[in-house]
Amino acid sequence: MANEFVDIQSEVADVLSTGGPVVALESTVITHGLPYPANVETALAMEQAVRDGGATPATVAIMDGRIKVGLSAETIDQLAQLPSDNVRKCSRRDLPIVIARGENGATTVAGTMIIADRVGIELFATGGIGGVHRGHPFDVSADLAELGRTPVTVVCSGAKSILDLAATRELLETNGVAVVGYGTDEMPAFFTCSSGLPVDVRVDSAEDVAALIRARRKFGLETATLVTVPVPNGEGMDSAEMEAAIAQATRESDAQGIHGAAATPWLLSRLVELTDGRTLQANTALLRNNGFVAGQIASALSELTRTRRNIGF
Repeated sequence: MANEFVDIQSEVADVLSTGGPVVALESTVITHGLPYPANVETALAMEQAVRDGGATPATVAIMDGRIKVGLSAETIDQLAQLPSDNVRKCSRRDLPIVIARGENGATTVAGTMIIADRVGIELFATGGIGGVHRGHPFDVSADLAELGRTPVTVVCSGAKSILDLAATRELLETNGVAVVGYGTDEMPAFFTCSSGLPVDVRVDSAEDVAALIRARRKFGLETATLVTVPVPNGEGMDSAEMEAAIAQATRESDAQGIHGAAATPWLLSRLVELTDGRTLQANTALLRNNGFVAGQIASALSELTRTRRNIGF
C-alpha cells in the first residue's frame, strides 16, 4: 500500500520488518460497537490480550484521511469520544471516500482485512463477522465477499448471532472460505458456544492453525482462513434465552424500519438492554479471548516461518 496514505506505528513497523508476530484489530467496536468508556477499556484490554498471546497489536483506523496501523492509547480515547455519526464505518467501498475527503473512519471486518493484507499482517482478531441479515436475504455484509478474496486469517467467535447463521454459513462455503473450529466441532454463535452448524476442520492448537495458514499461502489461494473460537466458559449466554431476545429485537427493528448498516449496532445495543447487560459482558469477554488466541497463532506462525526459512523450505 502506498505510504502516501498510511502511517504505520513505529513498534508495528519494526516487528513487521523482522517477520515478527502482529495482530490487526478493527476500530468499529470502538466507535459503533460499545458505549464510552467501555469501548476504550475493551480496545485496550484486547490489545493487552494480543500481547499476552505473544504478538504486537495493531489497531486500525482512519484519522483525517490517513490510514493508521497501530494507535496510541490517547488516539483510541480520542476516536472513542467522537460522535458515531461523524465517523464513517469503512468497508471496501468506503476507504477511498474517507481518504480523499480527509474524514475519520472506523474499519469494519472487511476494511481491516484489506488494510492488514496491504501492509503484510496475516492475523486479524475481531468479535464476530457480518453475514446475511434475518428476514432480509439480500442484505448481506461485505465481510463475506472480502473473506472470499483477501488472504488473511480472521479470528472471531463466528458470525454475530443476530444474523441468519445458516445462510451465512452457506455463503462462506460458496466463497471458498475454510471455517476452522478452534477447540470446537461446530461454528460458535457469537454470544453462545453452539450454532448447530459444522466447521470444515477442528484444530486444538495455535501450531495447527499456523500449519493451515502456511499451506494456504504456499498454494497461493486468495481466500481468508476463518478461525472460530467459542466465547469463554462461564461468559456465554443460554441459547434459548438468547434466541428469544434476538427475535424480539429483530421484530422491533423491522417495525422501526432499521435496516442496512444501521441494523447491527442498533440490534446489539437493544440486546444489551433486553439481557440486563449480559450480552455486553459476553461481547467484551470474547473480544479479549479472541485477541489472545490470535496473538498465540501469530507467534506460532512467525516461528514456523522462521524455522522453515532456516532449513530451506
